[in-house]
Amino acid sequence: MEQLTLFTNFCKAIEDDPKISSTHISLYLALLQQWHHSGEVNPFIIKRNLIMRVAKISARCTYNKYINNLQDFGYIIYQPSFNPAIGSTVHLNECKQTT
Repeated sequence: MEQLTLFTNFCKAIEDDPKISSTHISLYLALLQQWHHSGEVNPFIIKRNLIMRVAKISARCTYNKYINNLQDFGYIIYQPSFNPAIGSTVHLNECKQTT
């Protein structure tokens, strides 16, 4: 699965999803960038501070809410790490295209 395909499928999937906001989109794009930098393998490790900076999210509670939303909505699988020395794990799900 290549980066452009994931991005395109995500855009198509969210087109009619009223639950998705601009914060969800910026967070997903930050995750997509980290996935690319990690060699485009699933799952991959993320560091919260880096993802928040790239997504332009300044509050930890906002980050937690929106990353959990993306998981609840089926766009990602998120496994948080409660150890600051170990990053959390994310798997980008393949978004289903609607025709």
